[in-house]
Amino acid sequence: MGWPVIAQNLLSVSARLVSVIVPTRNSARTIAACLESVRAQTYRPLEVVVVDNGSSDSTVAIAAGLADRVEAFGPERSAQRNHGAAVARGDYLLFIDSDMRLRPEVVADCVATIAATGAPGVIIPETSIGEGFWARCRALERSCYVGDDSVEAARFFPCSVFEASGGYDEALSGPEDWDLSQRVAAGRSLPRTKAMIDHDEGRLGLRDHLAKKRYYGATFRRYLGKQRSSMGRAGVLIIRPAYLRNWRRLAEHPILTAGIFGLKGLELGAAALGVLTGRRRQPTV
Repeated sequence: MGWPVIAQNLLSVSARLVSVIVPTRNSARTIAACLESVRAQTYRPLEVVVVDNGSSDSTVAIAAGLADRVEAFGPERSAQRNHGAAVARGDYLLFIDSDMRLRPEVVADCVATIAATGAPGVIIPETSIGEGFWARCRALERSCYVGDDSVEAARFFPCSVFEASGGYDEALSGPEDWDLSQRVAAGRSLPRTKAMIDHDEGRLGLRDHLAKKRYYGATFRRYLGKQRSSMGRAGVLIIRPAYLRNWRRLAEHPILTAGIFGLKGLELGAAALGVLTGRRRQPTV
């Protein structure tokens, strides 16, 4: 695509509304920083839609001061996202989690990428931040995944594409991002932004982390049934090609690397237990 066409596309999309949709549940620790990062975007116009699922903390009160619209809806993250899309007014939809912070150029980069490529979705690479040993392990692990189609999933879509896809599969909790991204991509590689998302892991506790993996595992069988060609992209796999490609980076941090593989093994066990025992009560965070 030539630069004159790209420039024309940029002019045609630059004034289009982008709706940022944020599902929440007991997100008081992170929601202010998340929404403030959206408000700090260089792109305009924006609207912020928060969809809360029965928070018992101050999430809703904090969101009310920063979002354009706060909705109450459940019972799962996929349903919350679909509801947010249904009430949003934007030509483009960006789905983020309440523990994420957008760097200032993220939305502008997404819009420019759509204009330049005509792609049905855009992937935004992520970094992990947090406190403690396990959070440092996660940060190193995630640094290996940047640019990896088997791990990263699209978060930014033209509204028309999202509606045509049917949105997020509300029977999935955990792999719904991959599922939608794969359906939208239809076998092609989706473009990525240069601007990144910072994912705030906080002080990562093993008990809560593995409880989430067990919960997500309850619907993973459905995901594999839908995406049989992608069995290798399970988020709990211990060995991934990304580790082999980044072996030098991992070798520089042997203790953290050992922690990564130990954590992946525990995640695999937790997810397998979820597959075997079925759906449990949704984690509170």
